[in-house]
Amino acid sequence: MLVASWNVNSLRVRLPHLRDWLKAAKPDVLCLQELKLPTDDFPFDAVGEMGYEAAVHGQPTYNGVAVLSKLPIEEVIEGFPGEEGQSRLIEAVIEGVHVFSVYAPNGQAIGSDKFAYKQRFFKALREHLDGFGKPSEPVVLGGDFNIAPEPRDVWDPKACAGEIGFHPDEHKWLKHFADWGLHDSLRLVEPKAGLYSWWDYRGGGYKRNHGLRIDQLWVSDALKDSVKKAWIDIDPRGWEQPSDHTPVLCKLDL
Repeated sequence: MLVASWNVNSLRVRLPHLRDWLKAAKPDVLCLQELKLPTDDFPFDAVGEMGYEAAVHGQPTYNGVAVLSKLPIEEVIEGFPGEEGQSRLIEAVIEGVHVFSVYAPNGQAIGSDKFAYKQRFFKALREHLDGFGKPSEPVVLGGDFNIAPEPRDVWDPKACAGEIGFHPDEHKWLKHFADWGLHDSLRLVEPKAGLYSWWDYRGGGYKRNHGLRIDQLWVSDALKDSVKKAWIDIDPRGWEQPSDHTPVLCKLDL
């Protein structure tokens, strides 16, 4: 099973990119974030023509998540209490694998109300996992977590230290996943530094390669040994009118 995740930063704008990328990459499952449209406006017909069915948890203008799959989608659950009224999580069962598409809050500024919301979100997500089951069950938690896990995941650890996306408190929140029994799939197979999934639109971030790896695919203990390959496809970030994120992928040998 080839699983991917991509924050498209407005599906209305990026639908042609999605079409081109799906045709080339052919993932079995794709987690989408930042749809920026209500569920009723989701392009179900266009996605169906691409060979995918979709489970969608949309919201006008902001947020919004979805799971696309070539395989039958079952047991869809839209949202959880930690969203606090926003559309930031959707989960579905695909071929026995529990797939979560997550769009975590950015946090805006350290000490702000939005940073406090980010903390509550990660606490609630861990509690949601606790209530969901055990890591012995096959789980893929994919999405934009707005946190780069390690120094090798940011363009300059000194410049980024203590900033949004690379703050010690955020690393504690992300550690909730590992403590529960999830594993960062890329780091199971690829130790290389300098692999990023997001570059700021401002300041020529992409051209300067000032990136952060804030998009991840986490897999449970049950799937850890099934990860045969994991990588980041940076090509879409160089397309015309790109999302500021690029897809991350993981190949599972089920």
